[in-house]
Amino acid sequence: MRALVLIDLQEDFLNPPDLREQRSALVRSVQHWIDWAREHEHPVIEVRTVLPEDRSTWARNMREDDQPVVLEGTPGAELLTELDVRADVSIIKRRDDAFHGTDLLERLHELDVDELVIAGVVTEACVAMTAAAAYAHDFQVWIAEGAVTSGDSKAHDAALKWLKEQYRQDVVSPEELDN
Repeated sequence: MRALVLIDLQEDFLNPPDLREQRSALVRSVQHWIDWAREHEHPVIEVRTVLPEDRSTWARNMREDDQPVVLEGTPGAELLTELDVRADVSIIKRRDDAFHGTDLLERLHELDVDELVIAGVVTEACVAMTAAAAYAHDFQVWIAEGAVTSGDSKAHDAALKWLKEQYRQDVVSPEELDN
């Protein structure tokens, strides 16, 4: 079975100016993928980073810069308001890799999922780390065309190239998966 995995589609992550400019297009594309998943009865897995105020769970750069994002209970940790997700499974993570320290693997196994379509932000961080970890767990992975982005186009392109060359994870459209 195939599942759509949505990574970090949260207010804080789409707030920087370079990503804010991409928000509308990203939301449209992600919603198209969600609608596709619903139409094909594929589970939708929503993964969000949510950090407590306790600095011990913050990533190193957040601690060093004293600039956390997606703090628990803040508007920035919330799912983008424009999306109609209705997730079948919701996962809260603390690190880039959605499998690290979560029950994502167990939840996917419970649903008999062995193929993932990944969408979200940012391509070179949480998307790439989750996609690489999914490969390590023997999932077939595709990257959702138009539904992953970054504020750094070079890093975005490099991450997609790396995922394709290293893990055979292609960027695909819903129509390509339907064939």
